[in-house]
Amino acid sequence: MGSMTRNSSQGNMLDKAVAVLDCFRPDGGAFRLTELSARTGLAKTTVFRLCADLVRLGLLERDAETYRLGGALFELGSLVPRRRDLREAALPFLQDLFEATHETVHLGMREGHEVVYVERIHGHDALRLPSRIGGRLPLTCTGVGKALLAFSGSELVEEVLAAPLPRLTAHSITDPDRLRTAVEQAQVAGLAYEEEEAAPGVSCIAAPVFDGPTAVAALSVAVPRGRFRPAHLAPAVRTAALGLSRALRSGT
Repeated sequence: MGSMTRNSSQGNMLDKAVAVLDCFRPDGGAFRLTELSARTGLAKTTVFRLCADLVRLGLLERDAETYRLGGALFELGSLVPRRRDLREAALPFLQDLFEATHETVHLGMREGHEVVYVERIHGHDALRLPSRIGGRLPLTCTGVGKALLAFSGSELVEEVLAAPLPRLTAHSITDPDRLRTAVEQAQVAGLAYEEEEAAPGVSCIAAPVFDGPTAVAALSVAVPRGRFRPAHLAPAVRTAALGLSRALRSGT
């Protein structure tokens, strides 16, 4: 009985520690102890002890009166095999795509109903983008996400359409019929588009990457809305996605 009680207590503390770390989703940032307490619903004394342990382990960093995510989390995240292997295989193709367009290039993969950004190469313009390496955005609000959604099977499409569709900007698609049409168009064209649906003033063109029958990732080019020319960008995006797909399938 004593062992079971200890295990339960340890599990509860682990849950609470994860709850503290989850406060930093999706954008990171820095939080005071009182803010972490309010976000988790835990007592300040409990949060203080948890934060002290997380700082000691390198999972959080303390700066004066605020806490932020620690470098140990980045190190652990970079070791996730699926993401690491994909990123390493993709980098030459992402660099080629950047050289061809001189615009911001993304690589993302799907987790649930979200896209997780694995790599980003900044373009020459300082675009205000919500994407960041390791960050998450809804599949339905991004070009990368729509490309993944369109080529991940009909079951996922129906799941997403049945749930409330998130809104990041006034242009985000929240009507299921409109989203279904966008997905079907992406399936026909092999390309997905996003126009100011994740961030004002930014448009995107994306293509799926395959290592089997469904997409394992997608890559994209993000461009200021005023100079978005999909027909000019499409060949480079297609070429990069096709090249990466071939590399993944051949294991090179």
